[in-house]
Amino acid sequence: MELPKLNYPAIRLRARRSASGRTEVFDAVRGRWLVLTPEEWVRRHVVEYMLLECGFEPQQIVEEYPVNINGMSQRADIVAIGSDAKPMVVVECKEPNVRIDRSVLDQAVRYNSILGCRYIVLTNGITTFCYILMEDGRYAPTATFPKNR
Repeated sequence: MELPKLNYPAIRLRARRSASGRTEVFDAVRGRWLVLTPEEWVRRHVVEYMLLECGFEPQQIVEEYPVNINGMSQRADIVAIGSDAKPMVVVECKEPNVRIDRSVLDQAVRYNSILGCRYIVLTNGITTFCYILMEDGRYAPTATFPKNR
């Protein structure tokens, strides 16, 4: 599988071939092997970026964070927990060929209606949008990826 270069710093992946011939990568945060899909390629880059560039510690990153919406179990791709032990950033990752549009923002906003994060990040690895939740409940674009403060 040919995966595109993303607009994140290059990363080193620990990879192996499964018995079924699929490429798997090791997720050090979760401590397990995962099938390398285009979306996982993006997620691995974002997690590394959050750890190396944004100052988050591995224990602050939760992947596939469970979110119960109207009795339906869903999962946010990445949630970063702040120093106050509350969700701070929710990240929605898509495959590089998936356009980041209003439906992706709506999905993240639905998750955040439960999570209460200050920041939402939407990315396909090539295009990234960051939003901050304002006092009045609106989301405003912000120019930078949230840092761990």
